[in-house]
Parts: sequence; C-alpha cells; structure tokens
Amino acid sequence: MTIEAMAQHSTGQWFTGSDGHRWWFDSGSLALDFAYTGAMGDNPAWERLHGPADLTEWLTGRFERLAGEANERNLIEAGQLRAAIANLTMASVRGEGARGDDIDAINLFAATPDIPPSLSGGSLQAGGSRPRVTQALSTVARDAVALFGGQVAGRIRECSADDCGIVYFDTSRSANRRWCSMQRCGNRAKVRAHRARTASPAHDGAAE
Repeated sequence: MTIEAMAQHSTGQWFTGSDGHRWWFDSGSLALDFAYTGAMGDNPAWERLHGPADLTEWLTGRFERLAGEANERNLIEAGQLRAAIANLTMASVRGEGARGDDIDAINLFAATPDIPPSLSGGSLQAGGSRPRVTQALSTVARDAVALFGGQVAGRIRECSADDCGIVYFDTSRSANRRWCSMQRCGNRAKVRAHRARTASPAHDGAAE
C-alpha cells in the first residue's frame, strides 16, 4: 500500500508532557495514533482510555458519523488491539520479529466489518447508516495491517532526539522526517544548534 493510500484518515493529537508543555504529535498513522492513547511511552498523562466514554470520544474525533456509545467490552477489546499495535511497532523499530499473538489480534479485528466509504446525500439505508464502535476498531486494525504489512514498514522510525524515543510513521515525500514534533524535539534541536553557532569564541576561551 502506498503512502497516499494510508493518508486517507486524519491523524495527530495533543500531548501534555511531564513538564506541563502541551504539543501536537502527528504519528502519521491512525493505528499509531491509537497506540499512543496509552499503550506506548512511559508518561502516565498520555493514557486517554480510562473508561468507555473516553473510547467513544476518541473514536468520534476520528469517525464523525459514529453511532452509539462504547461499552466495557468495547474498551477491553480496544485495549487488546492497542497493545498488539504497540508491540508490533516496537518490534519493527528494534528489528525484532513480530509475535504471532499480536499478529493474530490485529488480523482478528481487521477481519470484521470496517467503516465502508460512502457518498452523502443518498436516501437508502445502506448509504446513510452510522457505523458502530466495532467497525471503527476494525478500521484502525486495517490501518495497522497496511502499516506493518505493506512496502512502507521501513518508514516506522524513532525520533532522532537522544532523550525522546517516540515513534512515528514518516509520510514525507522525501522520507526525511527526524522529529516526533517540530514543536517539541525539533524546536529543541534548533535552539541547541543556534546556541552552538552563536557561541562567542572569546567567551569560550575565557571559560577554559
């Protein structure tokens, strides 16, 4: 699957770091966005799915036509799918083999009906029904299948900052994305580079 085909869903969400700084992180993938609702990273503030209502809110932000509310079973299933995506993501980054149970979990969700494309303005029920939570989870799973099973898997990368470790899917045309976010690690790198360029030689000599 091509980069363009995978970009059919809007991606990205706001994060709040341990220092209170709020920044936008676009993982480049619907599946990775879902994994970063709490299954990846060691910042407890990133956990978003504390209850069914949180799952409903997150999915509704991605699928505006979502019907109904998520329940406890949906939340448990979402956690299973999320963990499998996170595990495969880290295995890909580390060059490790994927675990069969993680693959099975994603395949199981992907095998169920997803949200089909439709045109607005029709009068038939087939084109006007609103998708369920289970269909939204299937759509996330199918995005994960494309992410890990396609020819673009080599674009799953870690942020270049030594103290970061956040993973993203590089959707740039030149495949040269380096940072999790220009508002975060990219900006920090620019500040450090600027300070290095503007350091006074005379000051450096006096400090020795």
